[in-house]
Amino acid sequence: MIGDPTRARMLAALMGGEFMAAGELAQAAGVTPQTASTHIAKLVEAEMVVTRSQGRHRYFRLADADIAHALEALSLVAERNVSADKWERGAYKPLKAARTCYGHLAGELGVQLFDGLLACGTLAPHEGHFAITELGSEQLKGLGLALPATTARRFAYPCLDWSERRDHLAGSLAVAMLEQGVSNGWLLRVKGSRALTLTPAGQKAWAPWLDQRSMRSVASKPGDADALRERQAL
Repeated sequence: MIGDPTRARMLAALMGGEFMAAGELAQAAGVTPQTASTHIAKLVEAEMVVTRSQGRHRYFRLADADIAHALEALSLVAERNVSADKWERGAYKPLKAARTCYGHLAGELGVQLFDGLLACGTLAPHEGHFAITELGSEQLKGLGLALPATTARRFAYPCLDWSERRDHLAGSLAVAMLEQGVSNGWLLRVKGSRALTLTPAGQKAWAPWLDQRSMRSVASKPGDADALRERQAL
């Protein structure tokens, strides 16, 4: 399913986590609506894509986060020999800065936010994933975030970032933070792209985790945050 170039382009377009119409997927893949319909039907049958009907229209989205993680991992493998300066050119540059990875934040901003959540003690390793601390709960509730159920194993866990080759945060907490960021105007979506832009209001709201002074302890020892996650995984 993934190996076909047309379907691969469709799946890549759906990595933003939003529903897309068949016509939008056809445009993203560069094929006719009739050809797109055939490929979409195969993706739905393979349970890689789900459909939602609204009135006379049908919309499509990746089936779940596991499909998104598989696609992200394959992207890492496919481009491991590609020059790193690719991410500094054209449409790739804003994607490297900040983008959606299915339903959560990725790119440089996503990695920095995850590092900050760990460095500030908002999250802590717990039984193979991450748990929110009492301090972290107070911090996020203070921003008006309705915390998802914290008992689920999928509450907070690392996801290897395609462009940064380091982890950003995934899980229901990451989804809630992205949704809040977009709804509050802290993050702006770039039309026709997975790219996001951090606004001054977003910088202020997430300052405890993004402020450079709070990040110096991580930056001065580049391997610390990654080592912490490696110890947690073991």
